[in-house]
Amino acid sequence: MKPVEFIIKGGDEHLTSHSGLALIGALLERTRLGSRVSGVTLPGCQEPKIVHGDIVKSMIGLMCLGKPDYEAIEPFREAPFFCNSLGIDQCPASSTLRQRLDVVDGAFDQIVKEESARLIQKTAPVIGTVSTGKGGLAPLDIDVSPFDNSKTRREGVSRTYKGVDGYAPIFAYLGQEGYQVNVELREGSQHSQKETPSFLRESIRYAKMITDKGILVRLDAGNDSLDNIVICIEEGADWLIKRNLRRENIQEWLKIAQEKGTKAASREGKSIWRGETYRTVDGFAEPLRIVFDVTERTMKDGQWLLVPEVEVDTYWTSLTDDPYQVILLYHDHGTCEQFHSEIKSDMDLERLPSEHFSTNSGIMVLALMAYNLLRLCGQESLREDNGNLENRAPHRKKAQRRRLRTVMQDLMYMAARISFHARRLYLSFGRHNPWTIVWQNLYRGFMIPVT
Repeated sequence: MKPVEFIIKGGDEHLTSHSGLALIGALLERTRLGSRVSGVTLPGCQEPKIVHGDIVKSMIGLMCLGKPDYEAIEPFREAPFFCNSLGIDQCPASSTLRQRLDVVDGAFDQIVKEESARLIQKTAPVIGTVSTGKGGLAPLDIDVSPFDNSKTRREGVSRTYKGVDGYAPIFAYLGQEGYQVNVELREGSQHSQKETPSFLRESIRYAKMITDKGILVRLDAGNDSLDNIVICIEEGADWLIKRNLRRENIQEWLKIAQEKGTKAASREGKSIWRGETYRTVDGFAEPLRIVFDVTERTMKDGQWLLVPEVEVDTYWTSLTDDPYQVILLYHDHGTCEQFHSEIKSDMDLERLPSEHFSTNSGIMVLALMAYNLLRLCGQESLREDNGNLENRAPHRKKAQRRRLRTVMQDLMYMAARISFHARRLYLSFGRHNPWTIVWQNLYRGFMIPVT
């Protein structure tokens, strides 16, 4: 059959393709973000015509739609729904947005991070833990992820360890859901451990604002520093850190593995030993536990090797679990690569909008709030509501978390008709939209006042 020929005509209905901003506005209303940032005095901006809260909410709203560029605000200046949904008195122009964010210079960072943490604590259905010998611990994954900003002249762009020109921001994610509790923009060439101790301490503080569960800090080899262990001890957190072998003798580790480890796997040409050892370190009252995973290959691609290949992975840890479980817990740390991808790709933030480093740094902090708003929408949509099938999200399979891109597609970009009746604004969704009930339940839940 041929496609139906449609008659195209204009209409006078008030429509929106991004009704999900109402969910974002309802969540922001649970915070004091707007009032707190509006109370900050910025240089040369003592009595602004548009308050700081409206600037911040506008930028967060854009990022929740995957539109982090200043110019993306222009179509919304003539669309009342954008302001109505986010609680904005006056929508800024792109030039105003740019100029205001250029003078913030970190003045909003702590406020945004604190309000984000408090919002997660009030709203998140659960903070997923990992099972350990010490009980359920909330993982706090800290990792650096290079942002490719090649062929730009942005301040702070330099060669990253990935071999591209860009930035090297460091992130902290909490729980199996990956809530973002901290972020810090860094120049591309900055070593991953530089200034990390203070970042770690701050991240643990925000994590404790969200959950009363024990914290398990997970770091990769780029952050193998005893300074980080000291902070974990001082802050009462457990740790699991991949060690950087540096100049340690690989053959010595093979000998240790054979003497103290257990042969976990063996086949022709390959043997694996796993186990633990303890090392006395200056400044620590007790020896530190090291878990090792050593592989010896005598055959490769069906050919016997003249000199065996030895691979060694070792980990500092305060956990008491058996070595294999410790290794699995560290491998789970790799999940944060997905979270990085969601920020770069789904939120379109890899190439930051400003030429100024301090401005881009502030935008990354606002992105932290936007990321968590979308994450909360996604996690809340997965709730089963006591088995009521009508209230569940129409996903194909059971999921632990929903990708931000999916949240945007299914909830942010829901078309709706806007009408005004009896001094109230109404949103009407399509008859066949499978997400209508989910959206309604989310909105009603977010609108419930919290203390």
